[in-house]
Amino acid sequence: MTWETDPGSFRDRKPKPRPGLSGSPIPARSLTLPICTHESSEQVFSRLQLESIQAGGVCQATQQLTMASEAERTFQRFAVFGESSSSGTEMNNKNFSKLCKDCGVMDGKTVTSTDVDIVFSKVKAKNARTITFQQFQEAMKELGQKRFKGKSPDEALENIYKLMEGKDPATTGVTKATTVGGVSRLTDTSKYTGTHKERFDESGKGKGIAGREDVTDNSGYVSGYKGAGTYDKKGNN
Repeated sequence: MTWETDPGSFRDRKPKPRPGLSGSPIPARSLTLPICTHESSEQVFSRLQLESIQAGGVCQATQQLTMASEAERTFQRFAVFGESSSSGTEMNNKNFSKLCKDCGVMDGKTVTSTDVDIVFSKVKAKNARTITFQQFQEAMKELGQKRFKGKSPDEALENIYKLMEGKDPATTGVTKATTVGGVSRLTDTSKYTGTHKERFDESGKGKGIAGREDVTDNSGYVSGYKGAGTYDKKGNN
């Protein structure tokens, strides 16, 4: 038995559109899904995980920029400390060492004053006496590796920035006279007698050499004479 089919019976056949709830065809764009239908569940998970990591990287980069800005402000405060002519853009070795000490970068064990001086000389330009903030960052990266051993360079630098955050140069207070026991009487110039009394004025300020030595009047006139310098004027009259 032979089966014969008409080739034309399958020709030009098109799929009929699937009706929606209202009986009309569903538009193609309404079938669009937020996740590509050709992705497997493993691929979707991997893609979402990558996007999460990328978003976290952006947040981390933003955090690093914020910490660097805070560190730059601390750098500027220390750069102008004791330097009236400094604009805060460059820092000398003395203030660099002070920053490392006041902020706790220099702990005397893993990072010593010698380490600080060596790193400063290493990052500064030849024959220069100061460093810029960019050079300062290079110095902090190197000191961070010594201060926080076992940390990655980025983590060590972040920890250094945390030590610097909000710090100001420490100032030593003016030594004040103690009032314990009889010391107050010894430092009260109003109670001095004899030759010591002549060394201070009524406000307690020292007179200098005038309070220690007798200044001789060599003008040639008797002490107490009020007519000094009037002889020539009288002669001319």
